[in-house]
Amino acid sequence: MKLGSSKWLMAAALAAGAVSGVAQAQTIPTIKVGWTIPAEESKYWMMKRPTEFTNLGKTYNIEWTQFQGTSPMTQALAAGALDCATQGVLSLANGVNGGNLKAYIVAQHVSEKPGSFSVYWAVKDDSPIKTIADLKGKNVGISVIGGGTYGPFKMLLKGAGVDPEKDVKLIEIGFAASEDALRQGRVDAINMNQPFAARMEAKGGTRKLFSLNEAMPNIVHILEACRADFVDKNPELAKAYVADITLGMKKALANREETLKVVNEVMKAPIPVLETYLLKENDFARDPGAAPNFPAMQKMLDIYTEAGMLPKMDAMQFKHPTIVAPIQ
Repeated sequence: MKLGSSKWLMAAALAAGAVSGVAQAQTIPTIKVGWTIPAEESKYWMMKRPTEFTNLGKTYNIEWTQFQGTSPMTQALAAGALDCATQGVLSLANGVNGGNLKAYIVAQHVSEKPGSFSVYWAVKDDSPIKTIADLKGKNVGISVIGGGTYGPFKMLLKGAGVDPEKDVKLIEIGFAASEDALRQGRVDAINMNQPFAARMEAKGGTRKLFSLNEAMPNIVHILEACRADFVDKNPELAKAYVADITLGMKKALANREETLKVVNEVMKAPIPVLETYLLKENDFARDPGAAPNFPAMQKMLDIYTEAGMLPKMDAMQFKHPTIVAPIQ
């Protein structure tokens, strides 16, 4: 009798523990996060190496959704479909200005600095296009109209006497398809980002026409933004997420060999191609703590205002008093 009773008690305890574990798993909140390609190594680490993180899977889970660019994510944030997402300075500012979006910039993924990679527009070697002015009447590819690269691109064209809305036909083409679009003649010029630029350069037959740093040095390309209402209602949850973003950047920079594998798993780009640029001098710049560069963002906003693209805006409106990378 005692033995049977003991077995029953043990089974009951195990069942209770299992129920408790299920209940605990169900109570872990889920953050809806948007992402894109390329240059989000901290988030790629979180996707592919989740057990390496302090909070992910323990105090919260993530529902990942991939997007073509930052502008669609701005719309998703404004609609409440996402809690946090990758953003460009211009797309975020447009969301605030015209979409009633309220958000905090909580981290930064990549930027440009003197000597680093700068997004550029390429043409074929034998193209008659030699200057920006020669783009008049041409088909020009861009990743997303109104996205992070659109602002400085628009300024460069205007400076060369080309109206980006009337003098060229803009065609949205994702970075992964940029090289093929150019080589097949579907566009006369196309914007290039890493790793696609490195792959194209290795094959030859193309040349750089102009780079974004000619219009705007120290560009902050992509940052991480979260809806203000999400952060304000869930400060500890948001803090845990930003702490993991900070840790992800630290891991990406500290272990390049593993980062190459992680990026390969996400982007499917061959490691030999990634090896030619990723986390080298010809790659984008990254802050070791994923800290947002608010002064650089302010300069960008000021230039957009001068170009008539935005009303006057203060970058500090996007900074939360405490929830911003780096968070340990």
